[in-house]
Amino acid sequence: MSDDNHTLPYPAPSGDHETLVIPGEQKADAAPRPRRRRRWPWVLLIVALVIAALAVASELLARALLPGIVRGIVIEQLDLPADQQLDVDASGILIPQLISGRLDSLHLSTDAVTLQGITGAVDVTATGIPLQGGELAGADGTIRIDESQFTTLLASSDLPVDSVSFDAPDATVAGSVNVLGLAVPISLTLTPGVAEGDVELTPVRLTVGGLAVDASQVGSSLGSVGERLTEPQRICIADQLPAGLTLTGLAIEGSEAVIDIDVNGAIATDPALLEKGVCPGR
Repeated sequence: MSDDNHTLPYPAPSGDHETLVIPGEQKADAAPRPRRRRRWPWVLLIVALVIAALAVASELLARALLPGIVRGIVIEQLDLPADQQLDVDASGILIPQLISGRLDSLHLSTDAVTLQGITGAVDVTATGIPLQGGELAGADGTIRIDESQFTTLLASSDLPVDSVSFDAPDATVAGSVNVLGLAVPISLTLTPGVAEGDVELTPVRLTVGGLAVDASQVGSSLGSVGERLTEPQRICIADQLPAGLTLTGLAIEGSEAVIDIDVNGAIATDPALLEKGVCPGR
C-alpha cells in the first residue's frame, strides 16, 4: 500500500523566523543586574560624626583651659595670694563665644577672700566679657560676711561697737558709753540696709545697763550720745572696698550679713577702680 501524502521536511533554521518567548521564563544564563549602592549618605554621616566629635573635644578643651586663665587674671589684678581658691564657670557653648571674641557670662565664686581688710565669701556674675580687652557689659554679686567681719565694717562709725550679733533681720551692737566718767554698757538693736551706697542702720530698741530704755528718755539719760543712738545711722564704707564696687543692698540672713554689690564694668580696664574708694570728709 502506498502513501500518497508525502511528508514534508522541516524547514532549515533561518534567522527570518521569530523566536517565541514564553512569559515567565528567563534564560538560565542571564545573570541579574547588580544594584549600585548609594554610598554618599554613609559618607555624610561619617563626616558629621567626626565634626561632632571634634566640636565636643574642642568644647571640653576650652572648658578645661578657660577657668585657669580667668583665675590667673583675677588673682593678678586683685593682688590675691597665688593659692587663692576661686571657682570659675562659663555659661553656654564656649566655642562660638571664643570665635566671636566675647563671653556671654562668667560666674566667679570663692568661700573666703580678703578685700581691703574685709574677709568674706564672694559670688559674682559678669556678662559681656571681651576677650581682647575692654569694659565688661555688666557685673553684680554678693559678699557674705560673719559677725566679726561686720564688726570690723562698723569700726569707722560713731557707734560704741565692741561686738555684733545677728538675729535676722536685725543686728545687735554691744558696747559702752562714757557717762560722768563711768563706762555704761549698752546694747542697740538695728535693722541694716543701704541708702545711696552707704550702710544704713535703723534703730529698733536700746538697752542701757541691761534695762530697756524708751527713745524719749535716752536724751535725759545719756545726753547727746544717747540722742545719736536713737537716730538712723549712715556709715560710708567706700574706703574699705574697691572703688569699682557699689553697695546696692544689705540684709541679715541667718548667721551672715549679705551685701549686694554692683560692679563698674570699667573695672576691667581702669586700675584706679581696683583701689580703695573714698568717703567724703575723710
